[in-house]
Amino acid sequence: MPSTDPHSVSETPAAPDRGPADRDPSAVPGAVAPRADCVECGRPTEYPAARPGIVRCPVCEWQEAQRTACSG
Repeated sequence: MPSTDPHSVSETPAAPDRGPADRDPSAVPGAVAPRADCVECGRPTEYPAARPGIVRCPVCEWQEAQRTACSG
């Protein structure tokens, strides 16, 4: 009877490791990680594409700070 343990070793071989670029593009010297697009205007931001949450370009960040600033 076949094993039902989900942690058992698979019968198919794993894909070969092709190098650090396959794991993390920023691990390669000189590589530039893709940048996230601003949610307001669509311009590239200074944040990596993998960053979670809302990302804005510097101009839209400044404008949002102006809109939400206390006017007291």
